[in-house]
Amino acid sequence: MDLLIQTIRNYIPFSPADEAVAQKLFHRKEYKKGEHLLTFGEICRHLLFIESGLVRYYLTKGGEDQTNYFNKEGDFVCYYPSFLPQKPSVVGIQALEDCVVWQISFDGLQQFYKEVEYGERFGRLGIEAVFVQVSAQIDSIYTDTPEWRYKNFLHNYSDIVQRIPQYYIASYVGVKPQSLSRIRKRLSGSRGY
Repeated sequence: MDLLIQTIRNYIPFSPADEAVAQKLFHRKEYKKGEHLLTFGEICRHLLFIESGLVRYYLTKGGEDQTNYFNKEGDFVCYYPSFLPQKPSVVGIQALEDCVVWQISFDGLQQFYKEVEYGERFGRLGIEAVFVQVSAQIDSIYTDTPEWRYKNFLHNYSDIVQRIPQYYIASYVGVKPQSLSRIRKRLSGSRGY
């Protein structure tokens, strides 16, 4: 739980008493590679923190998966449009590697906000960070070329690019794997990455 505590401390002052609250409310869980942390139609009932592992967020359109986000160790995982109103999810979250997570329920998070001195500030800052990331991702889908999206992917995920299968990278960029190969070849020829 040390990485979770340190990550919370990056957002807010966090006393030993606050740490005791977190230890009471967060619970350890493991997922195997390929397992779903959240499936389509399921209500997102937990905020998770990845201690180790890698996940992808995706939706299905036209019978094909569209990967739209990745989280790795040190990140919080949640589909807020399902979690906050407690409505069924339109997104799936899948483990790309074996994962160890710390999870807190919706009600547990409300208790965390009440019992931790700066708990509500933590929640606000966390949701603001997610909002900015998701907005940038949506904007990119509509305004950027696949080549630019790939360059952006390399910039944002440089530390995990080797851990993600190429077909998920292609899906994230919004192209077929063959098109991603052509983009990679063009960029390597121009020393673009």
